[in-house]
Amino acid sequence: MKEIVAVVRMNMMNRTKQALTEVGVSAFFAHEALGRGKGLVSPLVLQGAAQGREEALTILGEKDKLYPKRMVTVVVPDREVEDVVQAIIAANQTGQPGDGKIFVLPVADAIRVRTAEAGEKSII
Repeated sequence: MKEIVAVVRMNMMNRTKQALTEVGVSAFFAHEALGRGKGLVSPLVLQGAAQGREEALTILGEKDKLYPKRMVTVVVPDREVEDVVQAIIAANQTGQPGDGKIFVLPVADAIRVRTAEAGEKSII
């Protein structure tokens, strides 16, 4: 099993939900999140901040600090990972900075509390 965590734009959430439904994902979590990618800040400013230069730290702090995003989490069997990832990409890709990120992590086990079913039985 894998956990897929996707950070997407707020205004893309309906498209993301529809895309997940179309590939057979009926259960997932969505959370409000705040964040920013490095693409929204000059690499020179980041380099200066890493070196501790006060003017770079000041600029970094003054930039639009954090942007509202949605974090979508879904756990699927290994065989479904590629379809789910491709669906999220198709729903969110605009070619512009801020389209989001997808992380795929291993899941050791899952247990359905109501029935105590474990493993893939608990997520399908």
